[in-house]
Amino acid sequence: MRIVCPHCFAVNNVPVKDSYKKANCGKCKGSLLDTKPISLNAGNFDEVIANSDIAVIVDFWAPWCGPCKMMAPNFEKAAIHFPLKTLFAKVNTEDEQQLGARFGIRSIPTLIIFKGGKEIHRLSGALDEKSLISLVNQYL
Repeated sequence: MRIVCPHCFAVNNVPVKDSYKKANCGKCKGSLLDTKPISLNAGNFDEVIANSDIAVIVDFWAPWCGPCKMMAPNFEKAAIHFPLKTLFAKVNTEDEQQLGARFGIRSIPTLIIFKGGKEIHRLSGALDEKSLISLVNQYL
């Protein structure tokens, strides 16, 4: 399966397994098991979405948004449960207004799940960690 490195955004081919003890990027040697959400922008968004064989869950947020700030730690905690199963990413709609407009983001936080390069689910509003995990499990 194709996996985008969360450090250098290089595309890596990784064998499909139930679990992984080690998986490093062929370019930067960073761990592909790193679950910290990555920041996407207009320059890397399409490449990451198109080159990820795993689901990509994108949190569209803004720094001034109270519910976004409340959900951010839950988003990071939920990501820990899905190394090489789902890529967690964030788009700051304040900095990336063209991406917000392109996807018709009317309220934040909005989560969009992409798989196979296409949007497959969208949900607006803050979620707790358990709800995020449940949502992601539906699309593995």
